[in-house]
Amino acid sequence: MLDAQIVNQKLESFATLQNSELFTKLETSEKGLIQAEAETRIKIYGRNVIKDRPKLHALIQFISNFKNPLVIILLVVSTISFVTGETVNGSLVAGMVLMSVTFNFWQEYKANTETDKLKAGIASISSVIRGGSRVEISTSELCLGDILVFNAGDLVPGECRILSSKDLYINQSALTGESFPAEKHATPIKIGDSEIAKMTNILFQGTSVISGTALAVVLKTGTKTEFGKIAESLAQNDSENEFTKGIGNFSMLTMKVVIFFVLFIFFVNALLKQNIIEALMFSVAVAVGLTPEFLPMIMSVTMAKGSMMMSKKGVIVKKLSAIPTFGSMDILCTDKTGTLTQDKIRLVKYIDTRGEYSEKVFSFSYLNSYFQTGISNPMDQAVIDFKKVDVSSYSKIDEIPFDFNRKRMSVIVGDNTNSHYLITKGAPEEVLGCCKLSPTEDHPGLLDKYLELSNEGYRVLAVATKILPNTKKVYEAEDEYDLELIGYIAFLDPPKEDALDAINKLEEMGIEIKIITGDNELVAKRICKEVGVNIKGVLLGHELRGLTHEELLHKVENLTIFARFSPDDKNRVIKAIKENKHVVGYMGDGINDSPSLKSADVGISVSNSVDVAKESADIVLTRKSLHLLADGVVEGRKTYANTMKYIMMGLSSNFGNMFSVLGAVIFLPFLPMLPIQILLNNFLYDISQITIPTDNVDSEYIKKPRRWNMKFIRNFMFVFGPISSLYDYVSYFALYTLFSSQPGNFQTGWFLESLATQTLVIHVIRTRKIPFIQSRPSKFLLLSTLTGVSIGWLIPHTKLGAFFGFSPLQPQVLLLIAGIVLTYLITVELAKQLFFRRFKEQLNYN
Repeated sequence: MLDAQIVNQKLESFATLQNSELFTKLETSEKGLIQAEAETRIKIYGRNVIKDRPKLHALIQFISNFKNPLVIILLVVSTISFVTGETVNGSLVAGMVLMSVTFNFWQEYKANTETDKLKAGIASISSVIRGGSRVEISTSELCLGDILVFNAGDLVPGECRILSSKDLYINQSALTGESFPAEKHATPIKIGDSEIAKMTNILFQGTSVISGTALAVVLKTGTKTEFGKIAESLAQNDSENEFTKGIGNFSMLTMKVVIFFVLFIFFVNALLKQNIIEALMFSVAVAVGLTPEFLPMIMSVTMAKGSMMMSKKGVIVKKLSAIPTFGSMDILCTDKTGTLTQDKIRLVKYIDTRGEYSEKVFSFSYLNSYFQTGISNPMDQAVIDFKKVDVSSYSKIDEIPFDFNRKRMSVIVGDNTNSHYLITKGAPEEVLGCCKLSPTEDHPGLLDKYLELSNEGYRVLAVATKILPNTKKVYEAEDEYDLELIGYIAFLDPPKEDALDAINKLEEMGIEIKIITGDNELVAKRICKEVGVNIKGVLLGHELRGLTHEELLHKVENLTIFARFSPDDKNRVIKAIKENKHVVGYMGDGINDSPSLKSADVGISVSNSVDVAKESADIVLTRKSLHLLADGVVEGRKTYANTMKYIMMGLSSNFGNMFSVLGAVIFLPFLPMLPIQILLNNFLYDISQITIPTDNVDSEYIKKPRRWNMKFIRNFMFVFGPISSLYDYVSYFALYTLFSSQPGNFQTGWFLESLATQTLVIHVIRTRKIPFIQSRPSKFLLLSTLTGVSIGWLIPHTKLGAFFGFSPLQPQVLLLIAGIVLTYLITVELAKQLFFRRFKEQLNYN
């Protein structure tokens, strides 16, 4: 019976074994398992399937949007309103909640209607040997110990150990980030080579065969594979991003302040006026007036507007709250392959032994690539695609195919002079060993040039030639001697054409770039140099695994490149950067990027990414232009700015109103405003602010990342709230002096003053510049605020005024109130300038 613990053994324990030891350990053979044994193993260890997150019904998704703390507060207020008979009040608040929740649900539901992408990366049919016969079966029916047959184009359906292979190249860039195909063979590796990139005899699920053939035994299936582990991590609950955390903290602050003041006002009013019902109704109306019930809708509309703007530019926003978080992002971590680079190997250098460009080197390289018929690889294709060479005067005589022992291949061609040319191309160490002079003894500079190119991050091949007599038609590897080294050809997965400009733009916007890749550090350094990323430091995967958590938190701030990283390594770095109080974006396109896309504050994928990466991302770039990243950041900062305008405006007026109402309840012999008047005031005020999402944002504001800072918000509240209260008390004094025995006139006057001050103050608070002169609002915001105030000021002079308990006021009283409003706005402007000078160090946080 197969050892039950074998499924939990590490891959390196299998990678070190000989084939006979593998067969013994897995209780299988080259003939494969018999069908009955396979069925038994499937029952014990499970089918080869990935368990991803269950899909929620649309109704459940809709209901989950009510978990927002601010939404819960508003629902409580709405419920109390209905219970106390204030149906208009309750309906208004409930309607705002429903509208904002519907906005969020619909936008995110549309962005997540794609079918299950996780399983798309796995082959559906595999060729397996069962009972000595080769059969085709569903990949879900594979089990531990099955023998698989691989050919070019096959996808790997589970973790496998190679038993035998011929010219095998694997594309595992989606898992490791390597740009170049990985050479694979059956030779056991040394103990300790646990990095994916170094496990040369292991095939990983989700990778694909570029060329060659192989026979392999299945070691792990389903969730035990690297792909399966990633899928399981993606099935965990989403973490909060920067914006949702900020909203949650603001909601808690609002709830505490509102509860305290409303209860205090209720008890004081009930005690002094001896009318509990009136005190309760007034307190509920005050609660509605103090609660920013339009904030969820303002956020939803603002983010939906940003989403629509981004979609026109080719960006799909899957999670609305990711838009403002995008704007708060101050560190962008990215894999390089397919994101910064083109994910296509290109020839970039062809030089002679002196390091100078040589057409001779290119011509012979072209002949070698053109006439070879062995393993198809991207480097040969890159040579052929670079430019065309006329080969009509040459004919192929023979070729000596590539093999993994020689690590080179040769083509023998003849020309019209009847000479034969043996052209060898391959790994520089191997080719140099076949040349006339030993580079380490006679020409050390030849090897230095290769090392120099390698250290610059290029994949380098040496090119050597030899003129032969035309007496032979068949050549062997033994003929590869006394060659003349003519030069080197160098390859690179080059950066995308717009990467340099996009990276520069992001850095100008205050976003630091960090590269996290499974590829080697030399290639990563080269790409950073190409795209203009300043390298502060480099950390390798094996070095990371030797660091404690505290050491990593300190070290990560001064690093730019993280190379040879596994998916777990990447995730650990992302979490460490977040723990250091940064807002982290992660951009990636491979299977290995999926956990990091999920852990980051905002996950960004690209058009050519694997489906599981798109599934994990919050934002998907549908075009390859990296400038979309910068455009997305701008939209994110605009969204954040307009959301903060509503919050700051509400803080300056609502917090002040709390003190104003408290004072009025204590000192006035009547209510400062009737409950129905408070509701009308609140309704007109909120409706006038619904156009905030359309407002212009100052260019200076979007130059730096902006983040939530509750200290800044409290400071703002404690400065501008009392200013609002001060002018309310000025209005109280003036109106009480005029109408001490006329409550209706007093209430009308304070209604007009309160509506005008809290509505028009948005024009002062929306910018740090001088309003209307240095910064102009959108025409929609200007129109809505003026309309809201005008309607409110006209109602007392219409028949509708009597319904709300208003009394018409004389022109001189209206002029007095207008003067108070104007003076208030000027005072707020002066206070604003002083405030931002005083709290300059906190400006990046709002």
